[in-house]
Amino acid sequence: MTTNTISHHSALHTRQSTMQSLSIAIFCSAAQNLSTSHYEQTKLLGRWIGEQRWRLVYGGASLGLMECVARAAKEAGGIVAGVVPDKLVERGIVSTLLDENIPVHSLGERKEMMLRESDLFIALPGGLGTLDEIFHVLGESSIGYHSKPVVLYNIDGCWDSLLNMLDDLRAQGLLRHDLSELLVVANSLEDIKNFIKTMRG
Repeated sequence: MTTNTISHHSALHTRQSTMQSLSIAIFCSAAQNLSTSHYEQTKLLGRWIGEQRWRLVYGGASLGLMECVARAAKEAGGIVAGVVPDKLVERGIVSTLLDENIPVHSLGERKEMMLRESDLFIALPGGLGTLDEIFHVLGESSIGYHSKPVVLYNIDGCWDSLLNMLDDLRAQGLLRHDLSELLVVANSLEDIKNFIKTMRG
């Protein structure tokens, strides 16, 4: 399918006109030297999203877990929307799998666009960029800008150290909000399926 480059307003129109019942943002690594397990679990998640005919929203890169989840979702029948900053275009690493190419100028704009375009967020293994995205969404939620949930997909315990850090901050009284209202930890794809089922009522 030919990639469509679209504005924010036309992206929203496309989202509505495709009749997709759920848009799921994926935060994840573009690194390529990750474990086989990371790729396998990412592929299973992407395939499941595609099988539901849902819309996957992600950072648009053609590398690592980003490309893996997008390919799995697309091959299974999902719609793949990439929010693509200028730097990815300059470096020639924009995925060819995109059904929707939503251009932005910066990583800051990408975070805001993904927040607008998505109903919930799933964080797979990732580095600084993924952490930035997670905390951007959580921070905005904590002061009332939205109530969209963030799911940490704890593949092979990848988020254990982050969860320990958050527990430590809570113990010190540095977190004003109950993170259980904002953040969900999933240790398996079944956990994610069950959470989404509960979320949708």
